[in-house]
Amino acid sequence: MSAHFGSRLRKGAVNTTVAALAVAALAASQAPDVTADTPGGRTAADAPSGDSATGGSEGSATGNSPYYTDLPPLNSPVPSPTQSTGTTPTGAGGSETGIPATVLDAYKKAADALKASKPGCNMPWQLLAAIGKVESGQAGGGRVSADGTTLSPILGPVLNGVGFANISDTDHGAYDNDAVYDRAVGPMQFIPSTWAWAGRDGNADGKKDPNNIYDAALAAGHYLCRYDWDMATTSGLRKAILSYNNSTEYYNTVLSWLEYYRKGTHEIPDGTGALPGNRSDGGAGRGTSPSPWSPSPTRPSTTTPPATTPPATTKPGGGTTTPPSTPPRKPTPPAPSTPTDTVDHLEAAGATELTATAGAAFGEKISARAETKAGKGVGKVRIRFTVTGGDATFAGGESVATVQTDSAGVAVAPALRAGEKTGTFTVRATVMGRTVPALQYTATVTARAADALARTGSTALTCVAGGEFADQVEVKATYKGAAAGKVAATATLVAAAGGTTANDKGPYFKDAAGNRVRSLTDLRTDADGLLKLPKLYADDNAGTYLLSVTTTGGATLTVELTVTAPVPTTPDPSEGTPDPSQGTSDPSGGTSTSPSGGTSKTPSGSTSASPSGSASTGS
Repeated sequence: MSAHFGSRLRKGAVNTTVAALAVAALAASQAPDVTADTPGGRTAADAPSGDSATGGSEGSATGNSPYYTDLPPLNSPVPSPTQSTGTTPTGAGGSETGIPATVLDAYKKAADALKASKPGCNMPWQLLAAIGKVESGQAGGGRVSADGTTLSPILGPVLNGVGFANISDTDHGAYDNDAVYDRAVGPMQFIPSTWAWAGRDGNADGKKDPNNIYDAALAAGHYLCRYDWDMATTSGLRKAILSYNNSTEYYNTVLSWLEYYRKGTHEIPDGTGALPGNRSDGGAGRGTSPSPWSPSPTRPSTTTPPATTPPATTKPGGGTTTPPSTPPRKPTPPAPSTPTDTVDHLEAAGATELTATAGAAFGEKISARAETKAGKGVGKVRIRFTVTGGDATFAGGESVATVQTDSAGVAVAPALRAGEKTGTFTVRATVMGRTVPALQYTATVTARAADALARTGSTALTCVAGGEFADQVEVKATYKGAAAGKVAATATLVAAAGGTTANDKGPYFKDAAGNRVRSLTDLRTDADGLLKLPKLYADDNAGTYLLSVTTTGGATLTVELTVTAPVPTTPDPSEGTPDPSQGTSDPSGGTSTSPSGGTSKTPSGSTSASPSGSASTGS
């Protein structure tokens, strides 16, 4: 997108042919699910939930601001090195097609972050680079500070309805230094109203700055992925790009650079990138000046200057003549009125109270109607829906959604999904660019629940006293026949059927320290509704015991556990045979004869004779 492109033919048939070839090459490498265009350059299927498919500026990140139309060179790019060399490669594009080091780093870090937070989006860093090239010529040739902030503001044209969209100020000039109209801001050209909810802190400095390439690149990635579109498919890629700037020519230009960068690119030092030269609205590119597209406007005066009458002059020979007075100048017409200016209030167009189980989608979508004072619906007005006080999100994981009203004045918010936080929160609907009372919708999130529990196995649970159970207890929770995932549960070895008091004997679990416990809380089923309890052990008490498992929602299951007494051991027969060398005893207290033939004294004091015939007399 360099001003030096003047030496090459970049318009007409060549421009169209290159774009067509790039689109065809990219489409051939992806799923063949592209759909036909509608007159607005966008398909009906392309319109995300809540967006307008008619080409309104409110449905885009940039307000459909102008963009740079320069196309990549026809020769192959230089592969991107893993380390910055600090030098600009020669040939194959040079600074014209290279990506400044800090800007390239921002794209790659944003894509890496999205792999973790939104893996299904399959965001390639080359797509962010392609959009950055088309929107700002890679932050004006990489003129950024070490932390990624542009050295001078990059502002799009004034969106005052003259040749562009008409978007009244929404940020009081905070981002675009314009308190009258909005302008696209920064290297990725976000309009302030979009940045208000899409902005991200990409360089972890605690700020969300649209003029910082790290923040803007991460925000652009989240914006493109907000409706769970898959960048690995043609339809997902198309929908995402058209949502950024609703123009088929824009889509083709971005694809041309995407395909070029996918073949490889090279890193160049910051500040050495080529500056863009051709703009989609026919205006001049940024040339060699780092100044914004155009200066901030001032509101035109509507005061009519007074008519002026020149002084009278003296006629020759006497008398005076008065020249005709200068007619007053016509007043400068005020800025054209917009539909937003006619909105008097908002009315709820559907339910104002919603309920959902944690993690589930709310059954109804929130909708609001913009009306005049007379109650007539106002179309083409931007309504912002904001989640307050809860962790619910709209489609794509965002807590804010901006939607344009249809011809009846109704804006329908994207589907709202409950988070894990239970309780009540609110969703506020406000009119963008106009101060009218907000609408509030009440939403309640209830805990995940199960209405049935069942064991997954049928083996009898038995154990010998003092041992451990061979099988662990596993149960499955369901709700209305479907698996009940992430449901809270408790398990207690109860003293009696139907009771909740833990037993003081019988089977037990062990805690982390190895201590006996007979009640477990803070359990939770997995995504498939399964819950496997820890191993059970038995103390020395034989008998039949009960394990009670309960869940949120009232599902209860009682499991029977049997502990058997130890089997008696059989005595060793060798232990009951007397030793012959020890003699025999007389139970009556008489004498006993020893094998040696002697006699021994009996307990009663009588004598015993030995086989040798000698005798001993008791005392």
